[in-house]
Amino acid sequence: MKKTLTDEEVIRQHLSQDPNQCFEALYKRYVSKVYQRCLSMTKDSEKAQDFTHDIFIKAFDKLEDFQQRSSFSTWLNTIAYNYCADQLRLAKRLNTTSIDNGLEDRIGESKDAQLEEENLQLVRQAIANLSSKEQALLRLKYEEGLSIEQISDLYHIKTSAVKMRLKRSREKIQEFYNQQHRL
Repeated sequence: MKKTLTDEEVIRQHLSQDPNQCFEALYKRYVSKVYQRCLSMTKDSEKAQDFTHDIFIKAFDKLEDFQQRSSFSTWLNTIAYNYCADQLRLAKRLNTTSIDNGLEDRIGESKDAQLEEENLQLVRQAIANLSSKEQALLRLKYEEGLSIEQISDLYHIKTSAVKMRLKRSREKIQEFYNQQHRL
């Protein structure tokens, strides 16, 4: 009969030798709890999923700093709470909307086909202004439907780097769209 290791034992035994197994074990144990924490704070399942992913990336990046002053679950819950609170504060301060939501709202409300086409043209122009690497990354994610992990493996970079590059590309598109829309 196999004994289930505590979180701290998993970290001690697997972090240096097999970090993937360590991360996988801890992720499986806590993903639903972290998601529920995020959902309770954001009231948005999509944001909660994104935040959960970000929290695990952050926690795993800092796992070597875990000093066992508290249980792993307490430490992870603290990271989750602080991350969600920071993101919610930032969103209030910046008052941002995603490109997809803004464009869909504008197109959905539009009764004029010409206006719809103009909006789509602006988005196409914004994408055309991106570098070929940024365009390729966006196509892999949104046209081909690859996951962050699959793109990470394809480019041999960390998942956090993929997420940041996608975020920056979306922000560039949003900025271009907003500038052109004001004209």
